[in-house]
Amino acid sequence: MRPHGTPQRLEKRRRHAIQLLKTGKNLSAVARWLGASVSSVFRWYQTYREQGLKGLRPRRIPGRPPKLSRSQKEALIQLLVKGALAAGYSTDLWTTQRVADLTWKHFRIRYHRDYMGPLLAQLGWSYQKPERRARERNEAAIAHWKRYRWPALKKTAAAGRSPRVPR
Repeated sequence: MRPHGTPQRLEKRRRHAIQLLKTGKNLSAVARWLGASVSSVFRWYQTYREQGLKGLRPRRIPGRPPKLSRSQKEALIQLLVKGALAAGYSTDLWTTQRVADLTWKHFRIRYHRDYMGPLLAQLGWSYQKPERRARERNEAAIAHWKRYRWPALKKTAAAGRSPRVPR
């Protein structure tokens, strides 16, 4: 489960827990009051006893730093907005491979195409998957089939009644 709020709010919440514990409230009451688990309140109190108020400060979130900086992500969005045609592609379609190539071309940062989907989602975008259609597709025949044949093949409302097939 993720913590509630910004790092500053978390620190304020931890300090509030320590104040309540100092007034004589027990761990369970403080946890209920703050909407935290008893184990979290106990851990905060232990940290406070060992390190003081400095120990209640938020820490950096561990993990690998992002490859693209915030300004590079904004620049990437601007490139995406211009479209794939403006980037030199033959169609105006963004695929994960194309976006990965774009990040390499403009920022010299290499991403695998499989990671571009989550990155695009983080930026509020989705990659576009081309819809595969046959070139010999006959739209009139498809419309006719959908209008007349498909309803006859579907199940009818009254069970056991055979569907009426129009000619």
